[in-house]
Amino acid sequence: MAEAREHTLTGTRGRITVREWPARRPRYVALLVHGYGEHSGRYEEVAGVLTGHGGTVYAPDHAGHGRSDGERVVIEDFEDVVTDVHAVAALARTARPDLPVVMVGHSMGGLVASRYAQRHPGELTALVLSGPVIGDWELPRRLLALEEIPDTPVSPASLSRDPAVGAAYAADPLVWHGPMKRPTLEAFARTLETVAEGGDVGRLPLLWVHGEDDRLVPLSGSRPGVERLSGGDLTERIYPGARHELFNETDRKEVFADVTRFLDDVLAR
Repeated sequence: MAEAREHTLTGTRGRITVREWPARRPRYVALLVHGYGEHSGRYEEVAGVLTGHGGTVYAPDHAGHGRSDGERVVIEDFEDVVTDVHAVAALARTARPDLPVVMVGHSMGGLVASRYAQRHPGELTALVLSGPVIGDWELPRRLLALEEIPDTPVSPASLSRDPAVGAAYAADPLVWHGPMKRPTLEAFARTLETVAEGGDVGRLPLLWVHGEDDRLVPLSGSRPGVERLSGGDLTERIYPGARHELFNETDRKEVFADVTRFLDDVLAR
């Protein structure tokens, strides 16, 4: 895999850092949308799979995350994040105007990707949601009901059955290891409602992948949101025993194979 290039864009709330992993013979552009508290650098292996499959990959660090500007993990409005991702898509389209664009959103990134598909119909060729924050996610309601947000960071053990994944996460200085912040929780609650009321994505092919033992974003809560979002072209893959980060799970080769098989099917249409 070619070494990642780095771009800097002017986002809605400051500078946004974007990684690009180019494919040698690209067939499509893949936009990777990362989750809460992390950054695009954690998607090196995913990018390697996609570039090997013919995807030139672009992945921003969201505002308040990774190497981008902003107070750490503060997102006051997810509509701004969607706007930033749209700027990344414009960057990719300028470089590769002839290629279809697919989007892969994980966790919080799944919420952003879902809203992107609603706001920009017709721009994407395929949508992949991994453990998406969508539907009935009760965590924001529970925490916002408290007078003070507890200083309880994400447990590394909840991410994957591979202990090395949790250890790397805990040691990563670009990962947020503190409590969630009230403005971000409020933005989550609002955007969950916005997506729920925003209608389906029509005939956009949608692949939903989720870990059966995902305790951060439970499967049962995401299901109604995914089913409302889909316009009927939905492929579902649930992985027994898997936790939240499917792309870092012990059976990730199976997950990668399902994603690339789905993209092959869509691109062949």
